Amino acid sequence: MTTQFGRENPILVTGAAGAVGSIGRNLTQMLLAKGHKVRALVRREDERAEVLRQLGAEVTHGDLTDLTSMHRAIEGCRRIYFGMSVSADYLAATVNTAAVARHHGVEAFVNMSQMTVTQMSITQSTDSPQHKLHWLAEQALSWSGLPVVTVRPTVFLEGFFLLLAAPRVREADELALPMGGGKTSPISAVDVARAVSVILDDPAPHIGRIYNLTGLESADLDNYAHEFSKALGRTIRYRDVTLSGWSERLLEAGMPPHTVKHLSVMTELNRQGRYDRMTDDLFQLTGQKPIGMYDFVKLHATEFTGDETTV
Repeated sequence: MTTQFGRENPILVTGAAGAVGSIGRNLTQMLLAKGHKVRALVRREDERAEVLRQLGAEVTHGDLTDLTSMHRAIEGCRRIYFGMSVSADYLAATVNTAAVARHHGVEAFVNMSQMTVTQMSITQSTDSPQHKLHWLAEQALSWSGLPVVTVRPTVFLEGFFLLLAAPRVREADELALPMGGGKTSPISAVDVARAVSVILDDPAPHIGRIYNLTGLESADLDNYAHEFSKALGRTIRYRDVTLSGWSERLLEAGMPPHTVKHLSVMTELNRQGRYDRMTDDLFQLTGQKPIGMYDFVKLHATEFTGDETTV
């Protein structure tokens, strides 16, 4: 049962206004719906911060790598969700946040990691600098003595299939990604947020646990192109593009080299079958199955459609 003390103190949600597949914003809304107070940490005051206020959150702005702003964000909170976009500052942000959280004696620290870390060790890494930072961050948190819960999702539907793939689906009816013939089990950020909301609602049973979250199925891109076709009512084909050309286009679009390298390594791992994995951790936490590709595409049909009418 959730303690009254936990209800009286706000839960800190980092990344509440942005990226990482919008986990933070969805989590904020879900926790508020459960009757919790939420302190939403944002990088800047803008319309997204105002939306969070309208939802009922207490909004504070700050930098995860800044000691003073993290004291301001964490003081008075007993539970923390820590999530951050792909960044070269990821490890510094994790350790800075953890140090302040330990100082204030939090009762739960939910860390958003990545499932690739499951296959890493002191002797095994990947070529992605972000994967290495996630692995190191998990080590630091395990040494910290904090009451940590680790969540490791696989590829996000909102990342590869909405942000990166949608333009070519709209323009050319194709999933143009360098994913080879490997299978992957993408998950929606909304499902991940739902799992985290369950943990933060009553964290005691979950302290020290690691949850590996996958989507509804593990399939190759030809299969997912078929799901796109059914959902949109027009033929969508998968085109396996060259990694070098794809990466170069991301750089030309202004994406940071650190992020491009990370995404490029993820596509290589997919080709190797490293993302072909399934767990029932999400169902065990929430009692609900994750959204599948067909329903995800139907939900976001307008973003995958140009001028034609969506079926």
